[in-house]
Formats: sequence, C-alpha cells, structure tokens
Amino acid sequence: MQFTTAFVAAVAALSTMALAAPIESRADAHSGVATYFYQNGNPGSCGNYNSDDAWIVAVSQEHHDSSNCGKTITIEYNGVQKVATIADTCPGCGFYDLDLSSGLFGSFADHSLGELNIKWWANW
Repeated sequence: MQFTTAFVAAVAALSTMALAAPIESRADAHSGVATYFYQNGNPGSCGNYNSDDAWIVAVSQEHHDSSNCGKTITIEYNGVQKVATIADTCPGCGFYDLDLSSGLFGSFADHSLGELNIKWWANW
C-alpha cells in the first residue's frame, strides 16, 4: 500500500510540473522563402522609416493588414531563431514568403545566397 501511495504521489507531482512548464507552440509555423531588401530611405507600407540594420520584414499582400504593423514574428533558419517586426508589404512574395531587411538577412546568412528556406510564426 505504501508503494502505491508513493507512486500515485510521484505521478501527481510530475503531472503538476509538466503543466506548469512553458510550452513553445509552433502549431501555426509556416514554411517559405526569405529574400532581402534595402530601405533606401523610404517608409514601408506601415508608414515608418527604418534603417537597413533594423530587424524588420515585409509580408505578402495576403498577410498584410495594417493591424499587423509593429507586431513581431519569429523566423527560423538552420535552427537559429530571430524575432523581427512587420513593417512593410512584399508585393512579389508568395503566400508564406518574407522579404527581410538587409541586416536581418545578413544575420542569418551571407547575402550572396539570395534566398533562404525558412519557417516563421506569429508571436501574438
């Protein structure tokens, strides 16, 4: 009987710890291609001026909505994750493709690659 009581107590304790642990959900992760762009002193479709070093992205027209301006997404390439802010629209992008600022793209890989196969998800 003592064994059963101890076993049940241990299982209950482990269950509580498992529920309390934060879970990173990527259920809504998208796969796409990332390219890069330069700001050239122009504001993005969200109306803000950003430097080429800012970690910003342009999303496809299908995903752009002014209410998404300033929200963040997480981008993953080769196991490395970075958080970027939605600041522009990419008219030439496919549905789940992103156009990264030059600085953000360069933080993942050399610009000479031109394109990166990425995964990304919204942080809201």
